[in-house]
Amino acid sequence: MTVDSATSPLSLALPSPAAPAWSVLDVAEVRGRSRLVACQNIQPLKLLQPASHGRAAHVVLSSYGGGLVAGDIIRLRVSVQAEARLIISTQASTRVFRSIDGAVAEQHTVGELAENALAVVFPDPVVPQAASRYRQVQEWQLHPSSLLVLVDWFHSGRMDQGERFAFTSLHSELRVRVGGRLVLLDRFAFQPEDHIAASPANFAGYQTFFSVFVVGSAHDARVQLLAELLTRQQMPGSTEPHFTLAGQEFMVSVTRARENVWVLRAAAHSRLALQPLCDALLAGLANEWLLGYNPLARKY
Repeated sequence: MTVDSATSPLSLALPSPAAPAWSVLDVAEVRGRSRLVACQNIQPLKLLQPASHGRAAHVVLSSYGGGLVAGDIIRLRVSVQAEARLIISTQASTRVFRSIDGAVAEQHTVGELAENALAVVFPDPVVPQAASRYRQVQEWQLHPSSLLVLVDWFHSGRMDQGERFAFTSLHSELRVRVGGRLVLLDRFAFQPEDHIAASPANFAGYQTFFSVFVVGSAHDARVQLLAELLTRQQMPGSTEPHFTLAGQEFMVSVTRARENVWVLRAAAHSRLALQPLCDALLAGLANEWLLGYNPLARKY
């Protein structure tokens, strides 16, 4: 006689495997301002909500341990309801500590933007320390009328201490869908022991790497404003035939990858060299059509 394990008394008595625990953010428009209407923290992630001076809600990602240790897994689910605005930043750089047993520190973010919603993700850089292993995955679902501005930023290591590409592995993956259709897939993976980091084919002398992704309808005035803002960040003279990167503290490229996707890439020798770029982007995001103020003005 055979027994269906799915319906046997023994299987009903056994507890099912626990589903992964997710931290949750839910933002809605309430009386003309965006409010955090649901918030759940799952360690090691800590969610902070400083006062906002504009219509947008501001959430700061922090960590109970001051960084990520090997084996830490952060899962964050973000929902921005119709007409709401959200800025997500971090309290400080995301430090990824040494992995002794081969375990990987991970961050997985899933976000959904409803009609006319706006989400700006502007974190400090990820800093993978010596012998660390880090994996980051972000997945966003957008309504055709919503707008996502997302920054992805990492350092080569603890630059102030002379640490350069001493981590074991770094993986970053970003997927964005609009109306259920995949419009952006960005993957990056690097293992220093398998490559020469200082090679011109890889990073040359650059130590910090900054990307901005803007996804939204080309007919949206907010997207047009941001496209102009990104275009203005192009390096002076970079379109001239005799332009050279030699001696440049940083480089910037901007491209329209799709009708509804703009991408800015920047690399610099130091964090300080990227400050003017950060200032320009944050000043543009302070426009009343977007965040309405610069939430990081007192930080940078």
